[in-house]
Amino acid sequence: MKGKKLIFSSVLLITIFSIFAFSSPGQRYFEIAKNLEIFATLFKEVNAMYVDEVNPNETIKVGIDAMLASLDPYTNYIPEDQIEDYRTMSTGQYAGIGAVTGRMNGKIKIMMLVEGHAAQNNGLRIGDEVIKIDGIDVTNMNNEEIGELMKGQANTSVSLTVLRYGHEDPLTLDFKREKVKIKNVPYHGMVSNDIGYIKQTQFTMQAGKEVSDALNELKEKGAKKIILDLRGNPGGLLMEAVNITNVFIPKGKEVVSTKGKLEEHNSTYKTLNSPDDTEIPIAVLINSGSASASEIVAGTIQDYDRGVIIGEKSFGKGLVQQTRPLSYNAQLKVTTAKYYTPSGRCIQALDYSHRNNDGSVGKVPDSLKVEFFTQNHRSVYDGGGIDPDIEVEHQKIAPISLSLYSNGLIFDYASKYHAEHDKIAPAKDFELSDAEYEEFTQWLKGKDYGYTTDAEKTLKDLTEYAHEEKYYSEIEGQLKALKSTLMSSKSNDLYDFKNQLKTILEEEITSRYYLENGSIESTFDHDTDIKTAKTILNDSEKYNKILKLN
Repeated sequence: MKGKKLIFSSVLLITIFSIFAFSSPGQRYFEIAKNLEIFATLFKEVNAMYVDEVNPNETIKVGIDAMLASLDPYTNYIPEDQIEDYRTMSTGQYAGIGAVTGRMNGKIKIMMLVEGHAAQNNGLRIGDEVIKIDGIDVTNMNNEEIGELMKGQANTSVSLTVLRYGHEDPLTLDFKREKVKIKNVPYHGMVSNDIGYIKQTQFTMQAGKEVSDALNELKEKGAKKIILDLRGNPGGLLMEAVNITNVFIPKGKEVVSTKGKLEEHNSTYKTLNSPDDTEIPIAVLINSGSASASEIVAGTIQDYDRGVIIGEKSFGKGLVQQTRPLSYNAQLKVTTAKYYTPSGRCIQALDYSHRNNDGSVGKVPDSLKVEFFTQNHRSVYDGGGIDPDIEVEHQKIAPISLSLYSNGLIFDYASKYHAEHDKIAPAKDFELSDAEYEEFTQWLKGKDYGYTTDAEKTLKDLTEYAHEEKYYSEIEGQLKALKSTLMSSKSNDLYDFKNQLKTILEEEITSRYYLENGSIESTFDHDTDIKTAKTILNDSEKYNKILKLN
C-alpha cells in the first residue's frame, strides 16, 4: 500500500512540473489535459489490477496532498467530510459541549474547558480521563474520531464516561450540545494600576470587535497604556487583522497590500472606521509562533511607529490564501498572493518557489534582505518575519521541566492537587509553598521521567570521538569521573530548577480552578515579555526614543 501511494504521489508531482514547463497557453492546456488523462487511466488500471482492494478516496487524497505539498504548506485540499472542521477554524464556532481533549501518555484527557458552556456547567473537570462517549469505548480512537463523537447538532444529547482522580469507579456525565464560540480574546485585564493587557489568540470573525471592546473596558478600569499579546497566534482572517489595526490607527490608513499572479488578487486594504484610540501607548508581544494576520498587525503598528514590538522574531508567513469550491462539496485552500506591510516589506521567510535539490526550502539569506523605513524613518527589513524593537532573552526550559511536562506528571499532579484542595487564592496571588513543593517531589518518587541533559549528550559525543580517535584509554578515568559528577548534579535538578518547576506547576494548578483566565493570570509576575513591556510603557522617555516620537 505504501509503494502504491508513492507511485500516485510521484505521478501527480510529475504532472505539476510538466504543467509549469510550458509557456504557450495552447501547449500548456494540452499538457494539462494529457496528464490528467494519463492519471485517470493509471488509476483505473491500478484499481482494476492491483493485488489488494484500493480505497479511491484515500488513495486520490494522498496523491492530491503530495501534489499540493510541492507548492507550500498552506495550499490544502479539504474534502467534504472535513469542511465542518475548516469552518470551525474560520469562524471559531461549533456545536459541542465546550471541552478540549488531548492524548497524554496514551490516555484521552480533558485538557481545557470553555467557560460558561455545558462541559463546565455539568461537572466535567480538566484532568478527567475519557473512556466512553455515548457508551462507545474511545480508548483506542484517534483525535479526529473522538471529535466527531463529541460534536453534533445543537440541542442533541451526549454522555461522557470518565475516570477522575480520587474516584474509584467511572463517572457518567450527561450534556446537551450547544453552539460554542471560541473567543479571539480569551482574556483581558489589568497587569498594574494603569496598564491593561489583552490576550488575543485567534483571528476569526469579530476579532476586531473583541479587541475594541476589551480596550474600552480596560480604559474604564483606569488603563492608560496597553499590552497586546499576539504570542503563539497563528493568524486567520486578513480583514480581522485590518479591523484590529483600525482600533489603534486612523481611518483611511493602508494596513496591508496583496500581490498575486492574477490582477484580481492585487488589493490594498485600508482602515474603514473611526479608531478607538490613536494615542494610548501600546506594547505588542510577539514570538516565533506569531504568524500571518498576527504579523500584519505587528508590522503595521511598527511601520506607523504606533507602538513598541517586544519579544522574539515572528514566524515569517507573508502568504495569503483563498478558498475555492470544488466538485462534491470539497474545497481548495490555495495561496493566491503575497502580502506587504505599509512600508512595502514582505515578511515571508521561506522561498517555496525555489527548492533545494533534496526538496527542502531555504530561508531568504540576510544578504538578500531589503531595508525599508517606518513612518519615522526607522529601519525595518523584509524576508524573515517581524523583528521586535526590543528582543527579550528567555530562560531556557530545563530538560527536567520538559520531561515532567511531556510525561504528563505536572498535569496529573495538578489534578491531584485540585481533588485535595477545595479552593485556592486568586490566580494572580497563588503560590505553592515550599512544603507543598516538597510534597510534589515526594510524589514523583518511583515515577518514570528519564531525561538526558545537554551536558550528558556532549559527554556521550566526546566518549564516542575518543573511541574513534583511539584516545579513550588515556582519558577513560576523566570521562568516568565527569559522568559521575554529572549524575550527581542531575539528582539535584528538582531543587536546582525549583523556581521554574514551581511556576509551571502553579500555572497548571490555577487552570483547574479558574480555567484559561487563571492559567494566563498566574504568569504575570514571571513572564519576561510582560515585565519588559511594563518597564517600557512606564518609561515614556525610552518609549518615545524607540519610536522616534521626540
